[in-house]
Amino acid sequence: MRAAHERLADMRVVLVCALLSLLSSSHACPKECNCNSNTKVVDCRGRGLYDIPRRLHPDTQELYLQDNRIRGLGSMAFREIPLVRILDLSNNSITSVSPTALLGLRTLQRLSLASNSLRELDKRLLGPIRSLSHLDLSHNSLWGLPGAIGDSLKNLSHLGLAHNRLTRLDRSLLEALTRLDSLTLRNNPWRCDCQLIGLKLWLETYLYKGGVVDAVLCSQPEEMKDRDLQKVPYQLFHSCMTTSYHYLFANIHHLENERLLRGHTHGNHGHPSSHAIHVPMAMGEGFSGGGGGGGGGLPECEPKQRQRPVNLRHAIATVIITGVVCGIVCLMMLVAAVYGCAYAAIMAKYQRELKKNEELAAAKRADHAAAEKEPLENAIA
Repeated sequence: MRAAHERLADMRVVLVCALLSLLSSSHACPKECNCNSNTKVVDCRGRGLYDIPRRLHPDTQELYLQDNRIRGLGSMAFREIPLVRILDLSNNSITSVSPTALLGLRTLQRLSLASNSLRELDKRLLGPIRSLSHLDLSHNSLWGLPGAIGDSLKNLSHLGLAHNRLTRLDRSLLEALTRLDSLTLRNNPWRCDCQLIGLKLWLETYLYKGGVVDAVLCSQPEEMKDRDLQKVPYQLFHSCMTTSYHYLFANIHHLENERLLRGHTHGNHGHPSSHAIHVPMAMGEGFSGGGGGGGGGLPECEPKQRQRPVNLRHAIATVIITGVVCGIVCLMMLVAAVYGCAYAAIMAKYQRELKKNEELAAAKRADHAAAEKEPLENAIA
Protein backbone atom coordinates (compact mmCIF):
# COMPACT_ATOMS: atom_id res chain seq x y z
CA MET A 1 0.00 0.00 0.00
CA ARG A 2 2.81 2.34 0.94
CA ALA A 3 4.57 1.53 -2.33
CA ALA A 4 1.43 2.49 -4.27
CA HIS A 5 1.30 5.86 -2.50
CA GLU A 6 4.97 6.46 -3.27
CA ARG A 7 4.43 5.68 -6.94
CA LEU A 8 1.43 8.07 -7.01
CA ALA A 9 3.52 10.83 -5.43
CA ASP A 10 6.27 10.26 -7.97
CA MET A 11 3.75 10.50 -10.79
CA ARG A 12 2.43 13.78 -9.39
CA VAL A 13 5.94 15.22 -9.27
CA VAL A 14 6.59 14.14 -12.85
CA LEU A 15 3.24 15.62 -13.97
CA VAL A 16 3.97 18.95 -12.26
CA CYS A 17 7.42 19.10 -13.83
CA ALA A 18 5.95 18.35 -17.23
CA LEU A 19 3.35 21.08 -16.85
CA LEU A 20 5.98 23.58 -15.74
CA SER A 21 8.16 22.58 -18.67
CA LEU A 22 5.23 22.95 -21.05
CA LEU A 23 4.36 26.39 -19.69
CA SER A 24 7.94 27.60 -19.93
CA SER A 25 8.35 26.28 -23.45
CA SER A 26 5.08 27.88 -24.61
CA HIS A 27 6.74 31.33 -24.36
CA ALA A 28 10.24 30.25 -25.23
CA CYS A 29 12.18 31.82 -28.09
CA PRO A 30 11.24 30.33 -31.48
CA LYS A 31 14.02 28.10 -32.79
CA GLU A 32 14.22 30.18 -35.99
CA CYS A 33 15.01 33.42 -34.11
CA ASN A 34 17.45 35.00 -31.72
CA CYS A 35 15.91 36.49 -28.58
CA ASN A 36 17.30 38.91 -26.03
CA SER A 37 15.34 38.75 -22.79
CA ASN A 38 16.93 41.94 -21.46
CA THR A 39 16.10 44.22 -24.39
CA LYS A 40 13.01 42.17 -25.35
CA VAL A 41 14.15 42.05 -28.96
CA VAL A 42 13.39 39.11 -31.27
CA ASP A 43 15.53 38.90 -34.39
CA CYS A 44 14.25 36.58 -37.15
CA ARG A 45 15.95 38.20 -40.14
CA GLY A 46 16.95 36.16 -43.16
CA ARG A 47 15.73 32.78 -41.90
CA GLY A 48 13.66 31.80 -44.95
CA LEU A 49 10.40 32.01 -42.99
CA TYR A 50 7.09 31.62 -44.80
CA ASP A 51 4.92 32.64 -41.85
CA ILE A 52 5.04 34.55 -38.59
CA PRO A 53 6.86 32.46 -35.96
CA ARG A 54 4.79 31.18 -33.03
CA ARG A 55 5.43 30.98 -29.28
CA LEU A 56 6.73 34.53 -29.11
CA HIS A 57 7.11 35.94 -25.62
CA PRO A 58 4.22 38.34 -24.81
CA ASP A 59 6.68 40.96 -23.52
CA THR A 60 8.40 41.29 -26.93
CA GLN A 61 8.84 44.95 -27.87
CA GLU A 62 10.82 44.69 -31.10
CA LEU A 63 10.32 42.06 -33.81
CA TYR A 64 12.49 41.97 -36.93
CA LEU A 65 11.24 39.74 -39.76
CA GLN A 66 12.85 41.35 -42.82
CA ASP A 67 14.56 39.36 -45.58
CA ASN A 68 12.25 36.34 -45.40
CA ARG A 69 9.62 34.78 -47.69
CA ILE A 70 6.41 35.75 -45.91
CA ARG A 71 3.58 36.07 -48.43
CA GLY A 72 0.65 37.29 -46.35
CA LEU A 73 -0.53 38.46 -42.95
CA GLY A 74 -3.64 36.80 -41.56
CA SER A 75 -6.12 38.05 -39.01
CA MET A 76 -4.53 39.00 -35.66
CA ALA A 77 -1.16 37.71 -36.87
CA PHE A 78 0.63 39.29 -33.88
CA ARG A 79 -1.85 38.60 -31.09
CA GLU A 80 0.90 36.94 -29.01
CA ILE A 81 2.91 40.18 -28.72
CA PRO A 82 0.47 43.01 -27.89
CA LEU A 83 3.27 45.22 -26.47
CA VAL A 84 5.44 45.31 -29.59
CA ARG A 85 6.66 48.82 -30.50
CA ILE A 86 8.79 48.10 -33.60
CA LEU A 87 7.67 45.71 -36.34
CA ASP A 88 9.83 45.29 -39.43
CA LEU A 89 8.44 43.18 -42.29
CA SER A 90 10.47 44.71 -45.10
CA ASN A 91 11.92 42.74 -48.03
CA ASN A 92 9.46 39.86 -48.00
CA SER A 93 6.92 38.71 -50.59
CA ILE A 94 3.78 40.03 -48.92
CA THR A 95 0.92 40.49 -51.38
CA SER A 96 -2.07 40.56 -49.01
CA VAL A 97 -2.69 41.90 -45.54
CA SER A 98 -5.85 41.14 -43.59
CA PRO A 99 -7.74 44.25 -42.37
CA THR A 100 -7.37 42.86 -38.82
CA ALA A 101 -3.75 41.73 -39.11
CA LEU A 102 -2.53 44.37 -36.66
CA LEU A 103 -5.48 44.19 -34.30
CA GLY A 104 -4.40 44.54 -30.68
CA LEU A 105 -1.10 46.35 -31.34
CA ARG A 106 -2.07 49.56 -29.56
CA THR A 107 1.52 50.50 -28.67
CA LEU A 108 3.03 50.02 -32.14
CA GLN A 109 5.23 52.99 -33.08
CA ARG A 110 7.23 51.90 -36.13
CA LEU A 111 5.95 49.70 -38.95
CA SER A 112 7.85 48.82 -42.09
CA LEU A 113 6.22 47.02 -45.00
CA ALA A 114 8.78 48.25 -47.51
CA SER A 115 10.03 46.13 -50.42
CA ASN A 116 7.02 43.86 -50.71
CA SER A 117 4.35 43.37 -53.40
CA LEU A 118 1.41 45.26 -51.90
CA ARG A 119 -1.09 46.70 -54.36
CA GLU A 120 -3.55 48.19 -51.88
CA LEU A 121 -4.18 48.72 -48.18
CA ASP A 122 -7.49 48.36 -46.41
CA LYS A 123 -8.61 51.52 -44.61
CA ARG A 124 -9.26 49.41 -41.47
CA LEU A 125 -5.70 48.09 -41.23
CA LEU A 126 -4.30 50.90 -39.08
CA GLY A 127 -7.57 51.86 -37.42
CA PRO A 128 -6.81 50.57 -33.89
CA ILE A 129 -3.25 51.98 -33.88
CA ARG A 130 -3.08 55.57 -32.64
CA SER A 131 0.57 55.66 -31.57
CA LEU A 132 2.18 54.98 -34.96
CA SER A 133 4.90 57.54 -35.74
CA HIS A 134 6.86 55.87 -38.57
CA LEU A 135 5.28 54.09 -41.54
CA ASP A 136 7.35 52.84 -44.49
CA LEU A 137 5.41 51.60 -47.54
CA SER A 138 8.11 52.29 -50.12
CA HIS A 139 9.11 49.84 -52.87
CA ASN A 140 5.68 48.28 -53.33
CA SER A 141 3.08 48.41 -56.10
CA LEU A 142 0.54 50.68 -54.43
CA TRP A 143 -1.80 52.52 -56.79
CA GLY A 144 -3.15 54.73 -54.02
CA LEU A 145 -4.06 55.04 -50.37
CA PRO A 146 -7.58 55.13 -48.94
CA GLY A 147 -8.44 58.65 -47.79
CA ALA A 148 -9.89 57.41 -44.48
CA ILE A 149 -6.53 55.97 -43.45
CA GLY A 150 -5.37 59.47 -42.50
CA ASP A 151 -7.68 59.49 -39.47
CA SER A 152 -5.56 56.73 -37.94
CA LEU A 153 -2.24 58.49 -38.50
CA LYS A 154 -2.63 61.67 -36.45
CA ASN A 155 0.73 61.08 -34.72
CA LEU A 156 2.66 60.03 -37.82
CA SER A 157 5.96 61.89 -38.28
CA HIS A 158 7.40 59.94 -41.25
CA LEU A 159 5.64 58.42 -44.24
CA GLY A 160 7.51 56.55 -46.97
CA LEU A 161 5.72 56.17 -50.31
CA ALA A 162 8.67 56.16 -52.69
CA HIS A 163 8.95 53.63 -55.54
CA ASN A 164 5.27 52.77 -55.93
CA ARG A 165 2.73 53.29 -58.72
CA LEU A 166 1.06 56.44 -57.44
CA THR A 167 -0.22 58.83 -60.10
CA ARG A 168 -1.99 61.18 -57.68
CA LEU A 169 -2.52 61.52 -53.95
CA ASP A 170 -5.61 62.56 -52.04
CA ARG A 171 -5.04 65.98 -50.53
CA SER A 172 -7.46 65.38 -47.65
CA LEU A 173 -5.34 62.41 -46.55
CA LEU A 174 -2.22 64.57 -46.36
CA GLU A 175 -4.01 67.33 -44.48
CA ALA A 176 -4.98 64.83 -41.78
CA LEU A 177 -1.27 64.17 -41.06
CA THR A 178 -0.82 67.25 -38.88
CA ARG A 179 2.44 66.04 -37.28
CA LEU A 180 4.18 64.84 -40.42
CA ASP A 181 7.85 65.90 -40.53
CA SER A 182 9.20 63.95 -43.52
CA LEU A 183 7.63 62.46 -46.63
CA THR A 184 9.17 60.47 -49.50
CA LEU A 185 7.37 60.47 -52.86
CA ARG A 186 10.12 59.91 -55.42
CA ASN A 187 9.98 57.40 -58.27
CA ASN A 188 6.22 57.32 -58.73
CA PRO A 189 4.54 57.82 -62.14
CA TRP A 190 2.92 61.15 -61.19
CA ARG A 191 0.43 62.50 -63.72
CA CYS A 192 0.81 66.29 -63.54
CA ASP A 193 -2.62 67.40 -64.68
CA CYS A 194 -5.51 69.23 -63.03
CA GLN A 195 -5.96 66.38 -60.56
CA LEU A 196 -2.55 67.08 -59.01
CA ILE A 197 -3.03 70.75 -58.20
CA GLY A 198 -4.19 69.80 -54.70
CA LEU A 199 -0.90 68.04 -54.02
CA LYS A 200 1.08 71.03 -55.37
CA LEU A 201 -0.78 73.47 -53.12
CA TRP A 202 -0.38 71.19 -50.09
CA LEU A 203 3.35 70.81 -50.74
CA GLU A 204 3.83 74.59 -50.72
CA THR A 205 2.15 74.91 -47.31
CA TYR A 206 3.96 71.83 -45.98
CA LEU A 207 7.38 73.14 -47.02
CA TYR A 208 6.57 76.58 -45.64
CA LYS A 209 5.93 74.98 -42.22
CA GLY A 210 9.33 73.26 -42.32
CA GLY A 211 8.40 69.83 -43.65
CA VAL A 212 10.88 67.71 -45.62
CA VAL A 213 9.92 66.08 -48.92
CA ASP A 214 11.90 64.74 -51.85
CA ALA A 215 11.28 65.47 -55.53
CA VAL A 216 7.92 64.79 -57.16
CA LEU A 217 8.88 64.26 -60.80
CA CYS A 218 6.14 64.23 -63.42
CA SER A 219 5.83 61.21 -65.70
CA GLN A 220 2.79 62.37 -67.66
CA PRO A 221 1.89 64.18 -69.85
CA GLU A 222 4.85 63.85 -72.16
CA GLU A 223 5.65 67.57 -72.34
CA MET A 224 6.08 67.70 -68.56
CA LYS A 225 8.06 64.49 -68.13
CA ASP A 226 10.87 64.64 -65.53
CA ARG A 227 9.83 68.10 -64.33
CA ASP A 228 9.63 68.71 -60.60
CA LEU A 229 6.02 69.42 -59.61
CA GLN A 230 7.15 72.00 -57.06
CA LYS A 231 8.89 73.99 -59.80
CA VAL A 232 6.14 73.80 -62.40
CA PRO A 233 4.64 77.33 -62.72
CA TYR A 234 0.95 77.75 -62.08
CA GLN A 235 0.32 79.19 -65.52
CA LEU A 236 0.69 75.69 -66.97
CA PHE A 237 -2.42 74.73 -64.99
CA HIS A 238 -4.42 77.79 -66.01
CA SER A 239 -6.82 75.74 -68.11
CA CYS A 240 -7.93 73.95 -64.94
CA MET A 241 -9.59 77.11 -63.68
CA THR A 242 -11.87 77.23 -66.67
CA THR A 243 -13.04 73.66 -66.17
CA SER A 244 -13.83 73.53 -62.45
CA TYR A 245 -14.76 75.83 -59.59
CA HIS A 246 -13.02 73.43 -57.20
CA TYR A 247 -9.65 74.78 -58.27
CA LEU A 248 -10.75 78.35 -57.58
CA PHE A 249 -12.04 77.55 -54.09
CA ALA A 250 -8.97 75.44 -53.28
CA ASN A 251 -6.66 78.24 -54.38
CA ILE A 252 -8.56 80.90 -52.40
CA HIS A 253 -8.46 78.83 -49.21
CA HIS A 254 -4.82 77.98 -49.79
CA LEU A 255 -3.89 81.67 -50.07
CA GLU A 256 -5.91 82.47 -46.97
CA ASN A 257 -4.16 79.62 -45.16
CA GLU A 258 -0.74 81.01 -46.06
CA ARG A 259 -1.76 84.52 -45.00
CA LEU A 260 -2.94 83.32 -41.60
CA LEU A 261 0.17 81.19 -41.15
CA ARG A 262 2.44 84.16 -41.86
CA GLY A 263 0.45 86.41 -39.55
CA HIS A 264 0.55 83.86 -36.74
CA THR A 265 4.27 83.25 -37.17
CA HIS A 266 5.18 86.95 -37.02
CA GLY A 267 2.61 87.88 -34.39
CA ASN A 268 2.77 85.06 -31.82
CA HIS A 269 6.00 83.27 -32.76
CA GLY A 270 4.16 79.98 -32.45
CA HIS A 271 4.26 76.91 -34.57
CA PRO A 272 2.06 77.48 -37.59
CA SER A 273 0.75 73.96 -37.61
CA SER A 274 -1.14 74.58 -34.37
CA HIS A 275 -3.51 76.93 -36.19
CA ALA A 276 -3.46 75.34 -39.63
CA ILE A 277 -6.60 75.85 -41.66
CA HIS A 278 -8.23 72.94 -43.41
CA VAL A 279 -7.82 73.51 -47.13
CA PRO A 280 -10.49 72.01 -49.38
CA MET A 281 -9.62 69.41 -51.95
CA ALA A 282 -8.51 70.49 -55.37
CA MET A 283 -10.27 69.60 -58.54
CA GLY A 284 -11.31 65.97 -58.81
CA GLU A 285 -10.56 64.95 -55.22
CA GLY A 286 -14.07 65.68 -54.06
CA PHE A 287 -15.44 63.22 -56.64
CA SER A 288 -13.05 60.36 -56.03
CA GLY A 289 -14.94 58.63 -53.24
CA GLY A 290 -11.65 57.90 -51.45
CA GLY A 291 -8.89 55.54 -52.42
CA GLY A 292 -6.40 55.91 -55.19
CA GLY A 293 -5.65 59.48 -54.38
CA GLY A 294 -8.51 61.31 -56.02
CA GLY A 295 -9.40 59.99 -59.44
CA GLY A 296 -12.24 62.36 -60.32
CA GLY A 297 -15.50 62.15 -62.13
CA LEU A 298 -14.60 65.23 -64.13
CA PRO A 299 -12.68 64.84 -67.38
CA GLU A 300 -8.96 65.38 -67.10
CA CYS A 301 -7.52 68.45 -68.77
CA GLU A 302 -4.09 68.77 -70.22
CA PRO A 303 -2.06 71.77 -69.03
CA LYS A 304 -1.59 74.57 -71.55
CA GLN A 305 1.42 76.83 -71.76
CA ARG A 306 1.73 80.61 -72.12
CA GLN A 307 -1.24 81.42 -69.96
CA ARG A 308 -1.72 84.10 -67.36
CA PRO A 309 -0.10 83.13 -64.02
CA VAL A 310 -2.26 82.39 -61.01
CA ASN A 311 0.52 82.55 -58.47
CA LEU A 312 0.13 84.12 -55.05
CA ARG A 313 2.99 86.55 -55.58
CA HIS A 314 1.71 87.50 -59.02
CA ALA A 315 -1.79 88.03 -57.66
CA ILE A 316 -0.56 90.27 -54.83
CA ALA A 317 1.71 92.21 -57.21
CA THR A 318 -1.17 92.67 -59.64
CA VAL A 319 -3.44 94.01 -56.90
CA ILE A 320 -0.74 96.37 -55.62
CA ILE A 321 0.14 97.68 -59.09
CA THR A 322 -3.54 98.14 -59.96
CA GLY A 323 -4.10 100.05 -56.73
CA VAL A 324 -1.09 102.30 -57.33
CA VAL A 325 -2.13 103.04 -60.92
CA CYS A 326 -5.72 103.79 -59.86
CA GLY A 327 -4.43 106.04 -57.08
CA ILE A 328 -2.19 107.96 -59.46
CA VAL A 329 -5.03 108.36 -61.97
CA CYS A 330 -7.40 109.59 -59.26
CA LEU A 331 -4.79 112.03 -57.98
CA MET A 332 -4.17 113.35 -61.48
CA MET A 333 -7.91 113.78 -62.01
CA LEU A 334 -8.20 115.65 -58.72
CA VAL A 335 -5.29 117.96 -59.65
CA ALA A 336 -6.81 118.55 -63.06
CA ALA A 337 -10.18 119.39 -61.49
CA VAL A 338 -8.60 121.83 -59.03
CA TYR A 339 -6.56 123.41 -61.79
CA GLY A 340 -9.61 123.71 -64.03
CA CYS A 341 -11.66 125.32 -61.27
CA ALA A 342 -8.86 127.77 -60.44
CA TYR A 343 -8.36 128.64 -64.11
CA ALA A 344 -12.10 129.18 -64.60
CA ALA A 345 -12.27 131.43 -61.53
CA ILE A 346 -9.28 133.50 -62.68
CA MET A 347 -10.67 133.85 -66.20
CA ALA A 348 -14.07 134.90 -64.84
CA LYS A 349 -12.46 137.53 -62.64
CA TYR A 350 -10.36 138.75 -65.56
CA GLN A 351 -13.43 139.05 -67.78
CA ARG A 352 -15.26 140.99 -65.08
CA GLU A 353 -12.31 143.37 -64.63
CA LEU A 354 -11.96 143.75 -68.40
CA LYS A 355 -15.67 144.56 -68.80
CA LYS A 356 -15.53 147.03 -65.93
CA ASN A 357 -12.49 148.75 -67.44
CA GLU A 358 -14.20 148.95 -70.81
CA GLU A 359 -17.26 150.55 -69.18
CA LEU A 360 -15.07 153.10 -67.35
CA ALA A 361 -13.20 153.90 -70.58
CA ALA A 362 -16.49 154.39 -72.44
CA ALA A 363 -17.77 156.73 -69.71
CA LYS A 364 -14.56 158.76 -69.81
CA ARG A 365 -14.78 159.10 -73.59
CA ALA A 366 -18.38 160.25 -73.28
CA ASP A 367 -17.48 162.85 -70.64
CA HIS A 368 -14.55 164.03 -72.71
CA ALA A 369 -16.72 164.40 -75.82
CA ALA A 370 -19.33 166.32 -73.84
CA ALA A 371 -16.67 168.61 -72.43
CA GLU A 372 -15.31 169.38 -75.92
CA LYS A 373 -18.81 169.90 -77.30
CA GLU A 374 -19.87 172.45 -74.67
CA PRO A 375 -17.28 175.26 -75.52
CA LEU A 376 -18.07 174.85 -79.20
CA GLU A 377 -21.78 175.31 -78.57
CA ASN A 378 -21.09 178.40 -76.45
CA ALA A 379 -18.96 179.90 -79.16
CA ILE A 380 -21.61 179.39 -81.79
CA ALA A 381 -24.18 180.85 -79.53
